[in-house]
Amino acid sequence: MPDIQKRINQWIKDHREEGTNLLQKMVQAPSTQGNEAGAQAIVAQKLQEMGLQIDSWEPDGSELKKHSYFYSPRSEFSNSPNVVGIMKGTGGGRSIILNGHIDVVPDGDRDQWDDDPYSGAIKNGRMFGRGVTDMKGGNVSLILAMQALKENGIQLKGDVIFQSVIEEESGGAGTLAAVLRGYKADAALIPEPTNMRIFPKQQGSMWFRIHVKGRSAHGGTRYEGVSAIEKSMTVINHIRALEEKRNARISDPLYQNTPIPIPINLGVIEGGNWPSSVPDLVKVEGRMGVAPEETMEQAKDEMAAWLLQLGEADQWFKENPPVLEWFGARWVPGSIDAEHELMNALVHQYRQVAGQDPVIEASPWGTDGGLLTHVGETPAIVFGPGVTEVAHYPNEYILLDNVFSTAEIIALTLIQWCGMETEQDGVTQSGKRETVLGNGN
Repeated sequence: MPDIQKRINQWIKDHREEGTNLLQKMVQAPSTQGNEAGAQAIVAQKLQEMGLQIDSWEPDGSELKKHSYFYSPRSEFSNSPNVVGIMKGTGGGRSIILNGHIDVVPDGDRDQWDDDPYSGAIKNGRMFGRGVTDMKGGNVSLILAMQALKENGIQLKGDVIFQSVIEEESGGAGTLAAVLRGYKADAALIPEPTNMRIFPKQQGSMWFRIHVKGRSAHGGTRYEGVSAIEKSMTVINHIRALEEKRNARISDPLYQNTPIPIPINLGVIEGGNWPSSVPDLVKVEGRMGVAPEETMEQAKDEMAAWLLQLGEADQWFKENPPVLEWFGARWVPGSIDAEHELMNALVHQYRQVAGQDPVIEASPWGTDGGLLTHVGETPAIVFGPGVTEVAHYPNEYILLDNVFSTAEIIALTLIQWCGMETEQDGVTQSGKRETVLGNGN
């Protein structure tokens, strides 16, 4: 395999300008929610030029609504197609899904950007623009990896299923639609912005809303009432204690560099309607992190049981318990065994290309990996070139060198995972004969 690695490396060097132009073109096509069609057309054209089998469709919101894991703020997906490209294997190898989302978050206050958010400006080896790191740069790494194999005449035994999906930023409806369309594989790789760290585990999350009751009164005699704002402070402190309790249980070394592995974030608080009235209702909304090995139902049950304990700290809550509801976005947690063969292949090829061991951690945020793992029965790993610290920020950027290094690592990983068709069937990179297992679906 050393000769193949040299060929892949040289091909990527020779096509660096082509890859940079493709990424810039994708960044210059804004793909916020509901506007993904332009960027997806670029992806589809590229996949077609590569000779892949193309499947493009707008998800059916009425069908998705029937699934318990569906969430989206919209129910209709016109102008928002999923695009899948299939690189068929010769058979007998393991299959893989390469999953990347095309949707990006809004660009926000443009005054905080040095250049137009969709300029794709290049400065000092970095490309700037909304979505360049989260995660169009990762998508380009996937495309270049497949193109490098095809143009070097390397034929894989297992199928490679490339997915450019919508809706990841709002809950994963695009990936769910791909799963329900029948796309499954022996494993999956998602190039989210990890700074080229490898994440075999992904935190899940879900949104909650708590209604805290008070008793209204005139502000001049506020002592006759019960302030829901003041009572909400007790609730907030109680939730902070739950966060501490849940995180104290986590001893996974993959979280050793994460201060709070599964945070409970309070993002919205609303209450009261008149300065001279005692407020009788406060609404608190937040995001609850879910551990990789935990189910969402277990996390929900723990939150509900914890809120019932408020009555022990304050008599008011015995007669007026807060009302908990779950709403909006949710991301399913996911986990793959540390000794999974795709993990071993990715770590090995990272060492070959980078000349050092990769950093292996657990994801501090949710991805579509949980949906692939639990709904699609396709265990997923997250590994990509993007810069974690600038995703969703003004002046979002990516290091172009990392895009191409990631492409090389993924290309070599595909060879090891899917198996390579050779004159001596089954020859591995070590030169020994080996039977490649898997369904090759």
